[in-house]
Amino acid sequence: MMVYNFAAGPAVLPQEVLKKAQAELLNYAGSGMSVMELSHRGAEFSMILEQAEANLRDLMRIPDDYKVLFLQGGASLQFSMLAMNLVLGKKAYYLVSGSFGKKAYSEAVKLSKTLNFEPILLASSEDEHFAELAKFEPLMIDPEASYVHVTMNNTIEGTTIYELPETNGVPLVADMSSDILAVDYDVSRFALIYAGAQKNMGPAGMTVVIVREDFLPQDEVLSSMLDYRILAEHQSLYNTPPAFSIYMSGLVFEWAKAEGGVKALEARNCEKARLLYDTIDASSFYNNPVKFKAERSICNVPFRTPTAELDTAFIKEAEVAGFKNLAGHRSVGGMRASIYNAFPKEGVEALVDFMKAFEEKHHDLSD
Repeated sequence: MMVYNFAAGPAVLPQEVLKKAQAELLNYAGSGMSVMELSHRGAEFSMILEQAEANLRDLMRIPDDYKVLFLQGGASLQFSMLAMNLVLGKKAYYLVSGSFGKKAYSEAVKLSKTLNFEPILLASSEDEHFAELAKFEPLMIDPEASYVHVTMNNTIEGTTIYELPETNGVPLVADMSSDILAVDYDVSRFALIYAGAQKNMGPAGMTVVIVREDFLPQDEVLSSMLDYRILAEHQSLYNTPPAFSIYMSGLVFEWAKAEGGVKALEARNCEKARLLYDTIDASSFYNNPVKFKAERSICNVPFRTPTAELDTAFIKEAEVAGFKNLAGHRSVGGMRASIYNAFPKEGVEALVDFMKAFEEKHHDLSD
């Protein structure tokens, strides 16, 4: 039986990448050692790190005046690191269109007294159950503020920012965890981007931070391990980095380039997403909770049947049929198909066929 993994993260990885890692696991590049055994100060790992950065720069067209950091702690640690590095004594604005944006704002509030800054909730769509992106007027933003924080793709709720907002001249900071390399963004429009690896880049354990050099902190940060400036000066090697995750992500970057780059991957993602959304929209049985079609994610597609009982039945029957990890996030229920870069189109086609068969089988129970 063919298995398709729709997990939101850790998520599906390219088969070619897994096979190459398997082949090199015991003996990387003739070294006689596994990548997991290499010294992070040695020549072999230095090449892995340098090549991973070079390929990511190429894929995202990262300008030369940006630093690329491969860090630990997950994207969630960046909620705190941003404040610790960048907002001492200033304001910072947060646009909240989903659960992770809300978490980022909550962490800033926790740190605000200690760090003497003012986190401001610019706008939130929580009252609309995050079914749409939060909206704001740029002139609401104090031009002297440190940054405006946005979450580009809301993994749980299935919405995405495609057109970057105007921020009244204030630097834009983005959590790009679930659509990095899946949507073609202009890096130069951001002062800082961060993203956990475990959705579109590689296995869990690594976070990428892309930060413009003039946005690095000028003053000492409370912890050297959390100081962007120190981490940049040491080229991600201030301490032992997440070596295997960097290696695996480097293989994914190579794969992404061979597949045609971000524009080609985005086009494929749009095609996969369209198959799902067209099936949902053509049905009176399924529904997608996102209010506006233009805001729908091409990476995470949430959907429901008419009842919670049918949702449970769908997930159970899908699991038996080889469609894994389709249950929606525990906070919202329903179903969610995460169809990141490495997820094959044939998996979406198979799911669509299953959805149609399930609807035909259970339609009478939805009345």
